[in-house]
Amino acid sequence: MEVLVTVNKNSVISEVDKRIFGSFIEHMGRAIYSGIYEPEHPSANQEGFRGDVIELVKELQVPVVRYPGGNFVSAYNWEDGIGPKAQRPTRLDLAWHSSESNQIGIHEFANWAETVGSEMMLAVNLGSRGLSDARNFLEYVNHPQGSYWSDLRRKNGREQPWGVKTWCLGNEMDGPWQIGQKTADEYGRIAYETAKAMRAFDRNLELVVCGSSSPDMPTFPEWEKTVLEHTYDAVDYISLHMYFKNHESNTARFLAQSLRMERYIDTVASTINYVKAKKYSDKQIYISFDEWNVWYHSEEQDKKILSGQEGWPHAPAILEDIYNFEDALLVACLINSFIRKSDIVKIACLAQLVNVIAPIMTEEGGAAWRQTIFHPFKLASLHARGNALQLDIHSPCYAVEWASDVPYIDMSAVYNEEEKTLNLFIVNRHESEHISLRTEFQQFQNLHVSAHQTLSGHDLQSCNSSQFPDRIRPDKGEAPVIDNQQIEISVAPLSYHFIQLKE
Repeated sequence: MEVLVTVNKNSVISEVDKRIFGSFIEHMGRAIYSGIYEPEHPSANQEGFRGDVIELVKELQVPVVRYPGGNFVSAYNWEDGIGPKAQRPTRLDLAWHSSESNQIGIHEFANWAETVGSEMMLAVNLGSRGLSDARNFLEYVNHPQGSYWSDLRRKNGREQPWGVKTWCLGNEMDGPWQIGQKTADEYGRIAYETAKAMRAFDRNLELVVCGSSSPDMPTFPEWEKTVLEHTYDAVDYISLHMYFKNHESNTARFLAQSLRMERYIDTVASTINYVKAKKYSDKQIYISFDEWNVWYHSEEQDKKILSGQEGWPHAPAILEDIYNFEDALLVACLINSFIRKSDIVKIACLAQLVNVIAPIMTEEGGAAWRQTIFHPFKLASLHARGNALQLDIHSPCYAVEWASDVPYIDMSAVYNEEEKTLNLFIVNRHESEHISLRTEFQQFQNLHVSAHQTLSGHDLQSCNSSQFPDRIRPDKGEAPVIDNQQIEISVAPLSYHFIQLKE
């Protein structure tokens, strides 16, 4: 099987916003407690944060982290997480049927984010609370001094404001599982009024309004239309969320789900354009795809805790999917989709970062390790910074119910002008055949291959663990030779490749 790809340096889709390699930390499960925070752990720093986890997060170079939720935020009182820890209340978290000690709040999380080199993307509670509390939280976080909430922040140990730029106006407000679920009109009104108040504080904020929780919601895409009609003039992004499953153990269908996500993005982009035209607006709203990942492995084991059969545990081990090699291949395809859609998707948050459907896992008191999905995310986060290029791909295809033309080769390319590098990210979806991939380069000068890393040759169900943390990791691939401005490589079935070329 042969595939021909043409890469033209001048065929630019968009500059890739580094925030598409963002992530997410929610007060749920072990994401925080025994995830990023474990004071008794041998590696813990003076603030109680695990040093081994800090190093792994730094390795991923995550530019932005969404916090504190998620479903959790819709019944969260942010004031519970400030002041002396001994005086903070324990609350019952209705979203994940657990107890919340509030030992981590905005101060502690902000210190952790600064340590790992990430900006915060904060969410306000528009479920059980509303405009007034959002305004107070914003003042506490971003006002220098001389007001009640800013002076309270200073009293609590932080003199300078954090200056958080990006704020989410609630979370998944279309979902019947959400505390304070609203209709599109109800949510659109409160989101607009909240955005208006927040902009009265700082007109340069970036505000994210809730889109549909998934493309399978019965209100999609009417929800987007209605919410944007209310909020278009006051916000900058609309959020999308999507999780991916493989209960049928159908690899071809599973790996094609990135095209289903692209159709979701295209539909929302069209809805944005419709509302923009209806309002005769020059303003462009972009997409914040601020929850995405594979999520299905842990569903059965989570049922007892999430149904309340086990009471109200603190930091229960829920949503702890252990990812296999097949999941890593899909994550690589999904990242390729974000790169190809970088003209409209400007923020994306892998949900989540530690323990809870995450690339990093920990044992309480023990080791931290990289899951299989860590590796394609890291390679893209480090190297997909620059201009996404439109590729001309001629590949054999197969069909699934949502797409009749799923290419066996899934590929994206990013050119970094400053570093003079062209970075290729390649997945072979074929389950049995090697593919002869010929790539031609146009408008480049004196390219040579400087790196080739591959994930290949593993059983689809193989996983990493604390005992075998490197069972799945990138291997050095054989560097293809450029001949007459083209390279040809044999891409093994069900494999992932990162190839870097330099001018």
